[in-house]
Amino acid sequence: MQRVPAYPLVYEFTRHLEPRARIQPGERLLVESEDALSGQLRKPGDKRDKTKQPYSNPVAGPIWVEGAEPGDVLAVDIHAITPTIGQCSTYSGPAKALSEWLGTEGPHNAHVMPIKDGQIHWSETLTIPYQPMLGCIGTAPDWGVPTTAPCGPHGGNMDILEAGPGSTVYLPVFIQGGYLYLGDAHAAQGHGELSIVGLEMPAESDITVRLIKQKKLTSPRIETADELIAISTGMSMERCYAHATSLLILWLEEEYGWNRWRAFDLITHAGYMTLGYYGLGTVGMKIAKKYATNPC
Repeated sequence: MQRVPAYPLVYEFTRHLEPRARIQPGERLLVESEDALSGQLRKPGDKRDKTKQPYSNPVAGPIWVEGAEPGDVLAVDIHAITPTIGQCSTYSGPAKALSEWLGTEGPHNAHVMPIKDGQIHWSETLTIPYQPMLGCIGTAPDWGVPTTAPCGPHGGNMDILEAGPGSTVYLPVFIQGGYLYLGDAHAAQGHGELSIVGLEMPAESDITVRLIKQKKLTSPRIETADELIAISTGMSMERCYAHATSLLILWLEEEYGWNRWRAFDLITHAGYMTLGYYGLGTVGMKIAKKYATNPC
């Protein structure tokens, strides 16, 4: 099994680098990644300095998938995400998103937590379940070079909770080889990532990358054991909500035989949202597979 190293750190979804690994479709591999804070918070007293390098959200890659061409789709099956140093870290202030109500003078509040026995030990008396996910996963566009801060049709910094073990992330291919990148692993994260930081950790991701020929997606999708999730980003959250709903409706029409207007009716009553980073308006619209596979 190939192993993709985390270093040197990459902060763009770029087509201009030599592949760090070349794989065949269906190949399983291990991908190492540094945390989103570029390793600056490792112990109590450390501080994140965003005024200079290293930047946020380093990713590992690119990974070349043999036979991938524009118009194809990479299906990334996530088997496991394992912390490599047994801890995660975060900080929560000043809280720009909430400064209107909380003020602007919040402390840096850096916090380092051990991960053991399936729990994040937030304090001596409080634990949070270990629920890992990948904040960043995407392919390289054929035009422009997005950083690892935003997300878009190529994927990127989606921060969707369901991009974790047991899920498949579907990503459009824009260039030969696909050029897959991933990183920004979180030990856990709440909806919206309001403090701009999850429970960040360096990690090892166990994945399989499959190739679907000429699928021509316009935006990422995620499939869990029980749900279908269509992703929209880059607009106001209200508009992304409507766009993601439309994408999910068209997914049901294309692959599950639904009439789009019946699907619209169904999702209005049985669909629900998952939220990525609030600052980008990222929304995933979800429907349970038990509904999707029963067209009417």
